Amino acid sequence: MSQRIDAEQVRKVAKLARLQLTDSEIEEFTGQLGAILGYVEKMNELDTDGVEPLAHCLPIGNIFRDDEIKPSLGTERILASAPERDGPFFKVPKILDDNSVA
Repeated sequence: MSQRIDAEQVRKVAKLARLQLTDSEIEEFTGQLGAILGYVEKMNELDTDGVEPLAHCLPIGNIFRDDEIKPSLGTERILASAPERDGPFFKVPKILDDNSVA
């Protein structure tokens, strides 16, 4: 992209993105986007023949395991360490006051 970005292109993109930009913002973003595109253009000058594209810099892999049904800890064991409980439930402090609309 040897073409420089101009204010009209920034206005068009802003309109497509439904952004209302002031003239000073248009001027600022024109310079910023031009600098970004200039950097990308500079990177396009690099010789990347023989370089495989990658999504991550380190090799990654998914670790799959079979789904197995295992026994749960049970309500009593789980609630044994609860600071407060209400029957088979954890009791937590109220976070909404009476005037809150949820």
